[in-house]
Amino acid sequence: MKAKPSVLFVCVHNAGRSQMAAGFLTHLSNGAITVRSAGSAPADSLNPNAVAVMLEHGIDITAAQPNVLTTEAVEASDVVITMGCGDACPVFPGKSYRDWALDDPAGQGVEAVRVIRDQIRTLVEQLIDELLVEVKS
Repeated sequence: MKAKPSVLFVCVHNAGRSQMAAGFLTHLSNGAITVRSAGSAPADSLNPNAVAVMLEHGIDITAAQPNVLTTEAVEASDVVITMGCGDACPVFPGKSYRDWALDDPAGQGVEAVRVIRDQIRTLVEQLIDELLVEVKS
């Protein structure tokens, strides 16, 4: 893996799970990992409950916008993580593909979204440990 690994989070609407994951990875990696997020059918705006629960951790994702998934984004990423939504991604050799089976926060209350947020944080922390160890190796 190159000196600065890159990760793409993919979810259908790119408005909740993938944005929370991108927010955590950006914040917790302190710029050591390039972060992207996208969706196959991006929403018009972020899930307000996802924004609210991230702010509880001091992470402001309000400037993020749902993005359309492109072949270029996949090509530019070392790790592609789908967010439990069954999204099909273009497959390129040498990429690591993973699926994080997480509930969709769409239409759920803040309490349920907090649980999803905490699951995402744990997965992101594990990902950071893995990717930064690989860079040091």
